[in-house]
Amino acid sequence: MARIRNKKSWHTMMGVVVTTVLFSQSVLAQQAPEQEVENTRALLGKWVETRRLISQEKQDWALGQEVLRDRIELIQQEIDSFNERIDTAKKSLSALDAKKTEMAGELKDLEESSNVLAHSIEPLEHRVSALLSRVPAPLLERVEPLRRRFPQPQDKDIKTSLSERFQNVIGVLNAANKFNSEINVASEVRDLGNGQIAEVTSLYIGIAQGYYANSSGTAGGVGSPSMDKWVWHPQNSAASKISKAIKILNNEEVAGYVLLPLEIK
Repeated sequence: MARIRNKKSWHTMMGVVVTTVLFSQSVLAQQAPEQEVENTRALLGKWVETRRLISQEKQDWALGQEVLRDRIELIQQEIDSFNERIDTAKKSLSALDAKKTEMAGELKDLEESSNVLAHSIEPLEHRVSALLSRVPAPLLERVEPLRRRFPQPQDKDIKTSLSERFQNVIGVLNAANKFNSEINVASEVRDLGNGQIAEVTSLYIGIAQGYYANSSGTAGGVGSPSMDKWVWHPQNSAASKISKAIKILNNEEVAGYVLLPLEIK
């Protein structure tokens, strides 16, 4: 009876073990698909996240490309602008070089002309000074301020510029030309030739001929330039005619023809 009982117990234990093993296998069989599902779900989640990241990266890259493209276009525009400025600067430099060359040539011409003028001004001043010694006194008084600016032969250090020296000469010549184209009347003190000094009225026809007469028309004279000075010659016989001509010019008598003595040399 004991053996039978033990045998039965063993069978019972074996059944329990088999049942336990089968149950364990069943449980393991049930757990395996669930783990795979979880793993699959996790993988899908990572795949979706990866796809999302890839999509985001693509969008970011596309946006970055657009920004880079705009920056490249802007930089290219700046480069083109700089190139245009460089071309303009090169053209300006070329124009400046050409202008510089032109101005250098003009400067050389001016220097040559200045040298010619520098050699010609002194003889011209001497000639004008010689001319002034033979002009009437009223003209000499007008140009005396300019004549005093002429350098003297003994001057070693001439401070007057070349342009000023020419201006002085031209000023004297202009005044002489104006005086020569007019009839001028002036009050002067003159030696009448008989030891008497009297105030007379002088009449100058340009710088080539002059006359004078006293207020009473009894004393007169004729003047003209000589080689080195202006010379007066008493000619009382013509005093009345000279006096009449002077009165006509001063609107003191009616206009008319007056014959005056003239000496041509």
